[in-house]
Amino acid sequence: MAFPPGFLDEVRARVSLSGLVGRRVQLKQRGRDDWWGLSPFVNEKSPSFHVREDKGFFHCFSSGEHGDHFSWLMKLEGLSFPEAVERLATDAGLDMPERTPEQKAADERRGGLTDATEAACGYFQRALRSEAGREALKYLRDRGLKDETIAAFRLGYAPGDSGGFKDAMTKAGIPEQVLMETGLMRRSDGGRSPYAFFRDRIQFPILDARGRVIAFGGRFMGDAKAAGVGKYVNSPDTVLFDKGRTLYNLQNARQAAHDGQTVLVVEGYMDVIALAEYGLDAAVAPLGTAITEHQLQLLWRFSDEPVLCLDGDDAGLRAALRAAERALPLLKPGKSLRFAFLPAGEDPDTLVRGQGAKAITTQVDTAEPLDLVLWRSEVGNQPVDTPERRAALEDRLKKLAGQIEDESVRREYFRTFNDRAWSAFRQNRGGQGKTGGRGGFRAGGGNGRSANGRPFQQPQSKRIMRLKPGMSRRRQQVLLAALLNHPALLPDFDEDLRLVEFDADLDKLLLALQNITTIGVDLDVEAINHHFAEHGSEQLLRLVRNREVLDLARQARADAPDAEARSLIEHILRLRSQETLQSELETAARGASDEVAEARVVAFHDTFSDGERDLCDGEDDIL
Repeated sequence: MAFPPGFLDEVRARVSLSGLVGRRVQLKQRGRDDWWGLSPFVNEKSPSFHVREDKGFFHCFSSGEHGDHFSWLMKLEGLSFPEAVERLATDAGLDMPERTPEQKAADERRGGLTDATEAACGYFQRALRSEAGREALKYLRDRGLKDETIAAFRLGYAPGDSGGFKDAMTKAGIPEQVLMETGLMRRSDGGRSPYAFFRDRIQFPILDARGRVIAFGGRFMGDAKAAGVGKYVNSPDTVLFDKGRTLYNLQNARQAAHDGQTVLVVEGYMDVIALAEYGLDAAVAPLGTAITEHQLQLLWRFSDEPVLCLDGDDAGLRAALRAAERALPLLKPGKSLRFAFLPAGEDPDTLVRGQGAKAITTQVDTAEPLDLVLWRSEVGNQPVDTPERRAALEDRLKKLAGQIEDESVRREYFRTFNDRAWSAFRQNRGGQGKTGGRGGFRAGGGNGRSANGRPFQQPQSKRIMRLKPGMSRRRQQVLLAALLNHPALLPDFDEDLRLVEFDADLDKLLLALQNITTIGVDLDVEAINHHFAEHGSEQLLRLVRNREVLDLARQARADAPDAEARSLIEHILRLRSQETLQSELETAARGASDEVAEARVVAFHDTFSDGERDLCDGEDDIL
């Protein structure tokens, strides 16, 4: 349901955020409304977790997690938004907003349906322990299930006698119409009496996030093909149950994930239950179909990188690719999938029972990231031993990465695919040529010969010699000093900065700065200084915040206006075009006579503005 903004604001105002967070994190106050503690999201020795009581947000500098009262409960306890609101409203002593008549009617209807599914579950559980369920109980025990596990998962049996179920539900006061709405009974063709949907099947109750029975999965024990029925069948979609939005064992896996277990996505009910018997409680299963977009979103609410446990055969790879393709458009920073391919002939059930929990955790520890699964699939589609085939691969990878809606993740996938291609093709090409650099598949290199086969001689133009590739260390330092002292500008230049080759120590400084500024609110220089101090990284700041650097560029100082700092950064990044120009000069000159090459060099050089030419031709003592 939608909540009035005023109500949510009142909840936030009445509940102390530092008090709420302090139930799980030991916080120390460092100012009137400023609290710090060790992150609950990562293991760390120095506090990077920050709570601002006055602004009503928490932020973890190490992981980038950020949010308010409600998102805290959603992240730490896996609650849905309505559940978090209800919990905090109770803490605040507030009544939930009055429901509309339509909402009240819908709630009453759902309540009647859950009464029916709970009653049915009890009936199936009793039937499993009766004479009628003797074979079903034996089957479960033969599969290795303990009686405690059978009880914990509320497993049952639906007898083949349809009338017994209907009679039991009638005695429990459940109207036939309600049983029809839950999918537990169906109308018969030809005007005959309705019949029970589940007959002669082991019953696996499907619960919602609150632990309420909302549907069932039924397993046929005999020869399903001979009987002309499906081995497994699920309840039809109802008001309570949407197969594409539900995960089996969600209620247990959510808590186990928040206790530190890795979330595993497996194929079936028995896989989930077998893993639970060996202490792996954070396993879930989609319900008879490939994982859906809604199920992925549900998983990411309590697990950043759930692991899909799949067979190591072609079918497992196809399942992985289906999941990867569905996940790709939805990826967000920190939210992805990993894939564990099990040994041939094994599934989680057989592997854990045959070799123990360690066999599963070993597979999970070596699970492959999503980008690697996509890369291996595309590279394996066809040979990439010619320029045309490599170009086709590049095109396919670009199309894959282009499906990602989040700009930052999409950019990282482009860069990752390019880096993989650069590494792979560099070896494959051997003496045939080379790629341009870490940025992608650019022209350049060659075998050192001109088009007519003679050794190529680089023209000795004075102007060529002055166009030094790359960016000098002094420029790098000034650029980073401006960004550190004006962090609000960083998002505007993030794309350009990824194209700059920084020295290793300065690159480390930039990465630390980018990690800090992922917060969703404005950060000031003091907060950045505090973060570097807390992590013992002040020496990185001294690389650029020193007199030698700041005396050369007053626009990079903290007291300079943002507009001046912006102009300085833009100017330095324009000068980086020298690196691209140098590559173009070499390409233009290669294979041509010295006179033609010289003419092209002059033409390229004249594209510089006067100011840029002065810096190119002048001494490089400042920038």
